[in-house]
Amino acid sequence: MTVFNNRISCVAAACALFSTSALAQDPSLTNPAISAVLDGYYQNTERPMAERVEGFGLGHTELAMSANIDDMFYGKMTAVVEMHEGETELGLEEAFIQTLAMPGGFSVRAGRFLSDVGYLNNQHVHTDAFSDRPAAYRAFLGSHYFDDGVRLNYVAPTDIYWAMGIEAFKGDNMRAVDEHGERDFKDLGIYTAYTKLGGDIGANGSWQAGLSYMRNENGRMTADEHEEHVELGDDDHGHDHSHSANYTGENTYIADFVYKWAPNGNYKYQHLTVSGEYFKVTDFTPLAHEDEHLSEQSVDDQQGWYLSGVYQFSPNWSAGLRYGEVDTQEMHGDHFHGQKLKESEVSLAWHHSHFSTVRLQYTNQKGTNFDGIEDDNVITLQYVMTLGAHGAHQF
Repeated sequence: MTVFNNRISCVAAACALFSTSALAQDPSLTNPAISAVLDGYYQNTERPMAERVEGFGLGHTELAMSANIDDMFYGKMTAVVEMHEGETELGLEEAFIQTLAMPGGFSVRAGRFLSDVGYLNNQHVHTDAFSDRPAAYRAFLGSHYFDDGVRLNYVAPTDIYWAMGIEAFKGDNMRAVDEHGERDFKDLGIYTAYTKLGGDIGANGSWQAGLSYMRNENGRMTADEHEEHVELGDDDHGHDHSHSANYTGENTYIADFVYKWAPNGNYKYQHLTVSGEYFKVTDFTPLAHEDEHLSEQSVDDQQGWYLSGVYQFSPNWSAGLRYGEVDTQEMHGDHFHGQKLKESEVSLAWHHSHFSTVRLQYTNQKGTNFDGIEDDNVITLQYVMTLGAHGAHQF
């Protein structure tokens, strides 16, 4: 790795691929980078809070265009095509501008974009080593949280990679349940803060760790004595392609860690990635209720975590293991019921090139009163193919 004055870590170099200076290198307004990602699958049954349904289907298919606007700004737009209940749906996942020339390591992004909380969330789902995001992501972030807002990011001038930032979003997809449409939600609902650190471990390894906080002004649910039970999320659960969070709270805390190993830092032929994240969601119970028993009841916080290991043992083959759990609370009248989902997953993928992947995945899911699901085994056969420009993936 090239050294400038002092040592620059592999993490810093990887993240530099997505720095504001790197964005300015190739595409121009008259020659934009255009790409499409095709995602198709067959699945033998359904998973809770997941977008893929039983049978053949179209997954997270993307059409993206990006370019420098001038020497000061960069812009990107990503449209997503998905199938939902037999209907083809078109959504806009990204439509943002980002500064290129702010001094002192600062940058600003505005528009619609993926939040930078946690490790996986700021990455497009087609880059994942598994067919779906972990259960904690599906429960608390709607699989991957993107929204309309603004971000201020800062990269410190340190030997190790150190970034921090704050964000503000509308937060419509993170609102708590409102069964009768009577609640007065705040228009500016989500605020986040995050920091990420990274560095090298010898010549073969690198790491990154992060802490994130999300404040959801509309995350606390309202009590409704007339409903038999109320779930803590958006009105339409199941396979909601609006990517709404199923379980919300006013405060979400996320800790993440990733370690990557490759012989001499060369990821092309062989590499190992170990990653994990922990979520804690608090303050979701109603503030007031005619029956004080509900508001005074001691209710456990909602939590979730996963640990993942993916090993590419040849240029064309990789295998992954992932285990995750999510613990949520469901409201029944004047009390809450705890519910748990456990998922054990094995993935085997064949990559003919950086542009094509065919994946076979097995998932064993076990639910304890979780949204009424039964223990089940899920088999998914998936392809992910990229046409056109394909930039480097994030660290």
